[in-house]
Amino acid sequence: MNHKHMESSAMSNKTVLITGTSSGIGLATAVAAARGGWHVIATMRNTAKAGALLAAAEQAGVTVDVRALDVTDPASVEACLSGVDRLDALVNNAGAGHVGTLEQESVDDVRAVMEVNFFGVLHVTKAALPLLRASRGRVLTVTSVGGVVGQPFNEAYCAAKFAVEGFMESLAPVAATAGVSVSVVEPGAVASEFVSNVGLTDDAAEQAGPYAPALANYLNRTRNAFANAQTAEDAAERILGLLDAERPAFRLLTSDAARAFAGVKLKDLDGSAVQTLTAGWVNP
Repeated sequence: MNHKHMESSAMSNKTVLITGTSSGIGLATAVAAARGGWHVIATMRNTAKAGALLAAAEQAGVTVDVRALDVTDPASVEACLSGVDRLDALVNNAGAGHVGTLEQESVDDVRAVMEVNFFGVLHVTKAALPLLRASRGRVLTVTSVGGVVGQPFNEAYCAAKFAVEGFMESLAPVAATAGVSVSVVEPGAVASEFVSNVGLTDDAAEQAGPYAPALANYLNRTRNAFANAQTAEDAAERILGLLDAERPAFRLLTSDAARAFAGVKLKDLDGSAVQTLTAGWVNP
């Protein structure tokens, strides 16, 4: 029996719940984890959208357990988690991008972004923690390099991801005393439906009033960045490595580009390096 197969066999009795698995990183992580020997509970808000996941799982020769879970609905979270007997890992992946700037949107728009990307993570993590304490398991939360570096026209999204990062960084030492490890996963640009779901169109720039030139420059830069994006499958393999790690690190940056980008902030003691970097995105 080779080493890789032995690892898979060891994982076969372990269960991971992954949110947001209908597409992108969530879908790829669900398939990668199942291939790695995990029992995968793959959740999504609308299970009618499970077709792509089920097809990918079938092609990979694995099975996943698809269940409904809306991270913004505490009753949905409770109903889903109450049907789980054992849980060894949680991957908080569900989230939604958002492009906009404060003067041109409502505070309610910002609040909605926080509900999905921040409070949704809290709802699921809170419900999962008793099970994870019992198994001495782990929490992995997919944030973004946008949880480290504030980015133009991503004010609400980055605020939510900053909040998640601060929450998890603070929770980690507390959870560790109860045997639960906490990690954040920070992808950069990943080729997935995430971009199209944000609605990056030229019309948006034309309607941006005094911010039109800046938004046009931002959109052009963003399209170029995602043209050279990391694949969801590659990001998923990095996440699987963290799932299987004996001692998972707190922070996982999933690509060289993500490490370089986040590194600007992580060693930027006075904030000038980040401001210089992002100013060029909107005023080349």
